Amino acid sequence: MIENITVSVIMSVYNTDFQLVKRALDSVLNQNFQQFEIIIVDDGSDNDTRNLVLKFAIKHESKITYLRHNNRSQASSINRGIKLSSGQYITFIDADDEYKPNHLQQCLEEIQNVDLISTKTETIVDCDEDYFVPDKNDPRKGIHVDECVLFATLFGRKEVFSSYSFEGDYAADANFYEKVAKKYMAKKVDLRTYIYYRNIPSSITSMMKNKHSTNLKEAKFYVQSEN
Repeated sequence: MIENITVSVIMSVYNTDFQLVKRALDSVLNQNFQQFEIIIVDDGSDNDTRNLVLKFAIKHESKITYLRHNNRSQASSINRGIKLSSGQYITFIDADDEYKPNHLQQCLEEIQNVDLISTKTETIVDCDEDYFVPDKNDPRKGIHVDECVLFATLFGRKEVFSSYSFEGDYAADANFYEKVAKKYMAKKVDLRTYIYYRNIPSSITSMMKNKHSTNLKEAKFYVQSEN
């Protein structure tokens, strides 16, 4: 049994290359703040990822809980992890990203006077275009990731996440943040201890980027022309 849990770190995984998953999990296990649990929710992986992640979880069972269900969605998996979490605070990590060693400690310091924070990221890209995503309010326009609310950087009190669920639509993270901000104290902080990879071909981010490639090119042009 995992004891003295301050932070629950939740990860949804679906067929992600195990070496990336391991990198993400190792970055959590190597935090300078150690009062956490990791809840992995396997969203129905049908390749060898499921077996390798389970073996890794068993090896680190003092910190990791592994759950599995049929393929539903990342949002459904995260919502399930939240319900089963034990920490006073909840946060996330995407299966192909990683934390810097002080990420949890820095988030705990930032959240002292509020209920929910969203941080910036150290964003890894192949080209400048990758810094932009379609604006949720107007997909013809681009918005820099620094101006977005990024799901995995959310860090907040458990009450916040118990009050609202994630929905599986585009910009679900921003929509969640906006809903929460109407009831709770929320803020965006200038902290870059989350490493966000936008250059992994198999990631959800890259698939979204390909889907919206035309919008991204137009968005970049729009931002440059406005400047």
